[in-house]
Amino acid sequence: MAASASDGKRTAAKSDRFATLDLLRLVAAMAVLGFHYLYRGAAGDRYLDTAFPEAAPVAIYGYLGVHLFFLISGFVIAWSAEGRDWQSFAIARFARIYPGFLACMAITFAVLLMAADPRLPASPAQFAANLVILSPALGQPFMDGVYWSIVLELVFYGWVALALVLGVFDRWKIPLVAGWLALSALNEFFVGSGALRMLFITEYAPWFACGILLQHVWKHGRSAETLLLLAASFLLSCSMLLPGRQWMLEHYGEAVALPNLLAANAALFAIAILAIRFHRTVPATPLVLALGGITYPLYLLHQHIGYAGINAIHSQIGRSPAVVLVTMAMLALSWAVWRFVETPARPALVAMLAAASTRARLAFARSTRAAAH
Repeated sequence: MAASASDGKRTAAKSDRFATLDLLRLVAAMAVLGFHYLYRGAAGDRYLDTAFPEAAPVAIYGYLGVHLFFLISGFVIAWSAEGRDWQSFAIARFARIYPGFLACMAITFAVLLMAADPRLPASPAQFAANLVILSPALGQPFMDGVYWSIVLELVFYGWVALALVLGVFDRWKIPLVAGWLALSALNEFFVGSGALRMLFITEYAPWFACGILLQHVWKHGRSAETLLLLAASFLLSCSMLLPGRQWMLEHYGEAVALPNLLAANAALFAIAILAIRFHRTVPATPLVLALGGITYPLYLLHQHIGYAGINAIHSQIGRSPAVVLVTMAMLALSWAVWRFVETPARPALVAMLAAASTRARLAFARSTRAAAH
């Protein structure tokens, strides 16, 4: 069957890869890694037996890498969802998230069992609960603390899938974003509901929303309403930084100075906009694709395994060499997960789930016709 003109345009749009965002994701992951190894590991819960006071003033900014991830995710998910049905979107997201998660979670479980550090517990019950990602709902902690952000990503995917089911994602994207930002501001400033914060991701909505809006501008051009909403998302994001800053003050006894924090947040928005605006300046070479590919497993693997590794070797080789060696090991392990788990598993899983979805739709159609007669 010949492809239609609209199919050709869609294929071209999907192949127009944003290699700059692949590199930006890696920057975000390395920022979070630096935050954990050079600041958080020795602060608060004291996961690390050694500290890095000379690097901590810079490393403390690294947690903003998660906010950058959310901004990029808003763009990429809006880009991948546009013009798609909800089944293909859901299948693509599951195939993107779960194989890498399962591999990284299993590796983390095995390493933590061998480390036997009471600060980094691992048990069969915890492993079983983490198979469904939402382990706290089953009374077990995450296998690694970074999984909390994956849960928020899944909530975001769920709302996008619902909008696709209802057929409103493409047509009502801007009103939906406006309503989301308004609801988030209402909850964060006045209501303070934990349930709403989780269900609608109200604390981090401005970063997701900014990504969606940037995708809309990239695809459809600027308009007064999108520019106004972009400004609103940025201003709201500045306010949403305050709860996280207060949490750090309570748990670590220090936090980034507010003017510096606002400047860093502005830099995140500016860098993301530039990466999208000039995405054609970076070709999607195999190296760039690999660097982008390792980002997700690196994010999932680095924290608790890294703490265990640094604790095991820093007294023998020194604290700085230990961080360098563990970081290199995390990069190599992340590449292995991407190359030998995610890359082959994703297309196979998409094909299997797509076939199952088709069979289910046909069976439903047959049963509906039978019932009508």
